[in-house]
Amino acid sequence: MRKPRDFDAELQALTDKAKALKTKKQGQLGELVIAMGADALSIEQLAGALLDAVGADAARKEAWRKSGSAYFRGDGARARKGVGRNAGGAPASGAGPQSSSGEAGAA
Repeated sequence: MRKPRDFDAELQALTDKAKALKTKKQGQLGELVIAMGADALSIEQLAGALLDAVGADAARKEAWRKSGSAYFRGDGARARKGVGRNAGGAPASGAGPQSSSGEAGAA
């Protein structure tokens, strides 16, 4: 005879796994903020930059994605060159400023 499934135990295991994944993601996002040097910003500045990134147009997000990709490939010095250029929010031609903002959602 088959043993009945313990749905409560399975649900608890899935809940625990989801909680562990969320904790891991939060840790990775924190590490990314530190690696990008964004930990030097105040919480309000960082939140404002992230809010701008969430509402950015697709072309700007793609530029950020390319810059972030270059950073992780080891071209970090080149990718970070333009980070401070776009503090006012004006899009730069071809450069991917604030790559930490654009990549944070994709992590």
